[in-house]
Amino acid sequence: MLDAAVLIGRFQPVHQGHLALLHHALAQARQVVVVVGSAHQARSAKNPFTWQERADLLRAVLPAAERARLTVLPMRDHYDEPAWARAVQQAVTAHTAAQARIGLVGHFKDASSSYLAAFPDWPLLRMPRQGSIDASSIRDAYFGATPATLDAALAPLAPAIPHATRRLLEQFARTPHYPALQEEWRMLRAYRAAWAAAPYPPVFVTVDAVLLCQGRVLLIRRGHAPGKGLWALPGGFLEPRDTLWQSCLRELAEETGCALPEAQWRAALRQVRVFDHPDRSQRGRTLTHVHCFDLGAAPLPAVRAGDDAAHAAWLPLQELGALEEAFFEDHFHVLTQVLGPQALHPAPHPGIAAAS
Repeated sequence: MLDAAVLIGRFQPVHQGHLALLHHALAQARQVVVVVGSAHQARSAKNPFTWQERADLLRAVLPAAERARLTVLPMRDHYDEPAWARAVQQAVTAHTAAQARIGLVGHFKDASSSYLAAFPDWPLLRMPRQGSIDASSIRDAYFGATPATLDAALAPLAPAIPHATRRLLEQFARTPHYPALQEEWRMLRAYRAAWAAAPYPPVFVTVDAVLLCQGRVLLIRRGHAPGKGLWALPGGFLEPRDTLWQSCLRELAEETGCALPEAQWRAALRQVRVFDHPDRSQRGRTLTHVHCFDLGAAPLPAVRAGDDAAHAAWLPLQELGALEEAFFEDHFHVLTQVLGPQALHPAPHPGIAAAS
């Protein structure tokens, strides 16, 4: 028997396939470490439940004796597989015995399972996929229902949904989060349907701006789904007749009212970086070009929200770490990469934030 078995997933939400893997892990090792991905993110149609809610679900599906052998670790999305794999290994090592013999539980379902190959030092404890159910099917049925029609909508999937998960879904449907995420889910479905007939999946090109001044960064609150009400960088899609530079300045002016002379923008430009992770946006494959400007100690330009923004504000950098879970998509990650993690005073490392 191994000292520890590692199970990695998003568990959005926990279903019987996850439970089968969890039992397989418990049969193979004295300790099971479950790494809960996409932690510390805002709720979204793809990630509706917090890592704490998912950790509670994982504990609830186990008898008390087995629950004592379970350690749950939250893990951020790093949008960089080697960096993510290192973070997972460090967190697991910090919560297992020295020189522990560790195995990895899972199966290769599709391209989303490629992460299993990122841990060559951990033998793979394979288990065949249990049926065809996946969490996305549950989410689609769930968000396509209403509190009144929930029973009927989930009935075809009932055998795949543990009782604890069913209770969470019913309780969550009575919160304000449910209709807000339904609106986002419907918007994303319509968005994808609009280009479903294209010969190839489209790749979208966007621009975003990181504008610094006096130790503050200019952010907006999104006015529409997806991510309505979340903090985001000013930006948008590349217009057909714009260059990337023109689109960036236009979006800044339209969303924040910040329209400086072009010569001042060019003097303030520090770098342009591309963020292109395939999973960075739920709207589809989206490549963004982030323009980073620093106005130094100049007076803060006046801003006002416009276009798709509901609010525009200059936020002190030292306050951003506490707002990580209120950011849209990967925008907190973008700020961390552009400015450096120490500039944002981020939340503790996932290993430190773990709960068992």
